[in-house]
Amino acid sequence: MATDKEKMLAQKLYMAGVGELATDNKKSRMLTRLFNNTTAEQWEYRTELLQQLLESAGKNVFIEPPFRCDYGCHITIGNNFYANYDCIIIDVAKVKIGNNVFFGPRVGVYTAGHPIDPDVRNTLLEFGKEITIGNDVWIGANAVINPGVTIGNNVIIGSGSVVTKDIPDNVIAVGNPCKVLRAITAEDKQYWEQQKAEYEADIEH
Repeated sequence: MATDKEKMLAQKLYMAGVGELATDNKKSRMLTRLFNNTTAEQWEYRTELLQQLLESAGKNVFIEPPFRCDYGCHITIGNNFYANYDCIIIDVAKVKIGNNVFFGPRVGVYTAGHPIDPDVRNTLLEFGKEITIGNDVWIGANAVINPGVTIGNNVIIGSGSVVTKDIPDNVIAVGNPCKVLRAITAEDKQYWEQQKAEYEADIEH
């Protein structure tokens, strides 16, 4: 017979707060409390705590306190990740975040779902659906990423967006529900490379 943790990670109905899930959640609460009480000068200690909390984390992973998650051990993060204040990741299913991903303040990543039928829902059974975020993604402030969503590579999600469906590569997407606004083009690259060149020229002078 499968445990509730096994059922949860299989994205099936499960009961939270029992057995190994209770132990994992307790550990997460302890580590996030310690992390959120650190100061900016405690960079190495913050990194150590994140390594204990997360399933895996690449190089240059920086999260501004306060940060909240259910378990942490179901979150994988690539290299060069930044999350601004008040990030919440509800990781009752796997959350996979690629390289070079930026979160604005108060971004929420929520894998958790609850049954539509109230009688089943009131038994406290719930489920989770995995979320995947690709490489080179910028998610604006107060965006909500809902269960089961995949966000492609080289994507910008506008602030305040509610992402309910998959977002393809190389686009800007905004709104509630979040929809593709336009493609990211070669003209965008040319414009921003010119802006960067002007910035660097100012420094040289």
